[in-house]
Amino acid sequence: MRIFKNKKNIAISTFVLLAIALFFAFYKIEPKSISYENLELFLNTKTIQKAVIDGDEIIFYTQNSRYKMIKDGVDIKELIKRVPIEVKKNYIMLDEIFTIIILLVILFVFLAVFARLKRQNEPKNTSYDIENLLSSNVTPVISNVKFSDVAGIDDVKIELSEIVDFLKNPKKYRNFGIKMPKGVLMVGPPGVGKTLVAKAVAGEANVPFFYQNGASFVQIYVGVGAKRVRELFAKAKAYAPSIVFIDEIDAVGKSRGGHRNDEREATLNQLLTEMDGFVDSSGVIVIAATNRIEMIDEALLRSGRFDRRIFLSMPSFKDRVAILNTYLKGKKSSVNAEDIANMCVGFSGAALATLVNEAAINALRENKNEIEISDFNAVLNKVLLGKKKVLSYSNDERNLQAIYQGAKALSAYWFDVKFEKISLVEDRFVGVEREIESKSQMLSRIKVYLAGLVKLEMEFSDTFSNANFDLNIAKEIATKMVFEYGMGESFVPNPADIDKILNQAKDEVSEFLSGMTRQSAEISSFIYQNESIDKENLAEILNKTYE
Repeated sequence: MRIFKNKKNIAISTFVLLAIALFFAFYKIEPKSISYENLELFLNTKTIQKAVIDGDEIIFYTQNSRYKMIKDGVDIKELIKRVPIEVKKNYIMLDEIFTIIILLVILFVFLAVFARLKRQNEPKNTSYDIENLLSSNVTPVISNVKFSDVAGIDDVKIELSEIVDFLKNPKKYRNFGIKMPKGVLMVGPPGVGKTLVAKAVAGEANVPFFYQNGASFVQIYVGVGAKRVRELFAKAKAYAPSIVFIDEIDAVGKSRGGHRNDEREATLNQLLTEMDGFVDSSGVIVIAATNRIEMIDEALLRSGRFDRRIFLSMPSFKDRVAILNTYLKGKKSSVNAEDIANMCVGFSGAALATLVNEAAINALRENKNEIEISDFNAVLNKVLLGKKKVLSYSNDERNLQAIYQGAKALSAYWFDVKFEKISLVEDRFVGVEREIESKSQMLSRIKVYLAGLVKLEMEFSDTFSNANFDLNIAKEIATKMVFEYGMGESFVPNPADIDKILNQAKDEVSEFLSGMTRQSAEISSFIYQNESIDKENLAEILNKTYE
């Protein structure tokens, strides 16, 4: 770097000299006029070194200056005896022009060399120009979505009301010594309304809302993603109080591991740095959304970053009714939202929106004046494809699934496997927080995952495909017990021990369920009618059946 500075100084000096040379080439210092008396004085003192006849003038040269006089005012014959006389010819002008051209050429060459030297000594960062090219302006929006516009999220509204109040009245919390969470992580399957909820928080708090998708931070060129993260958080702090919403954060926050990706890791590190750099009272809340929390790097989930986690599940029957009423509002229809909700077990909020829209299109296609139940029946299978189609249960499938999930809920309660909610379409088991887990505790978890399969075998003397997912989890736990924790019959791992553990758990849960027929039936009936059950509901049922 020092060498480059020296070269730069030399280049600047050369440029200045060339500029001075060009100046004198274009603008020569004009000779001064001299009187006849002074000319005589200079000649007598031999100050004049030579004289040059230039057209109608004579130029007199002294050691430091030049003087001129009209040629007719001087006796040339007398003058030639005293100083040398030259005659300026026309080709001299051509020489001057040629000199100027040469100087200009030298100047252009110098500028080209100087530019090349500068490029060579700049840090070779290929992303420099790419960053400028790809950089997008980060601009906030003011959300006009309110909680009242989002149906089916009553539990979530309670969780987020504190965040809204903090953004509205930060001084109240600071005075009480309360530090609000820097980040809120919303976890849930696609289509449950994570983005809409974040917009509603910003709308309720009436603060600027910065939306970014996690994939927009991940670029080919190293440094681009990190730069975008810096820009996003700098803007958010400038507009504080504000909300930064990062959708699909797993795209940028994926666990760091064997498959190295310098750009993604640089972006993730910058995100971690920005969240660590928050001042508790900065007024910036980060809300992120993902449906793959298991893929997110542990550093991003630790305390001080995303302190609060909110789980959004598929809407229950009550939630679906509220969502359908919202989407049917303003449309001519003769349908009952509850009837449609019964048809849509397993539908997300986005799927319900699509269903209503497709039913309206079908009614318009058939020239109807209003949407009828037949329009929903006509497009139901069109909306649900692939895996989601399986979740559109018939009454018999719904009953079968209620029995299956009821057995799991009862077993989880009895064997002390913590859960938040168990519904027809999903389980909300609380993750194992213990650092050390006993064999009996792991066996209890296996019993819960096998309970539905065992109950259906007891009821129908048959097995069903809905046990596939739970059976795989039970096998995974048993495999770890044998191969990682030495919980088989010997310390040397034996695949046969896996089968023994599974059969032991199956026999024990079968014996348990055989003695809980009435309770199991009550729980299954509750799930069939309400589509989900939590620990409090389950406790009420068990207390009632024991009376």
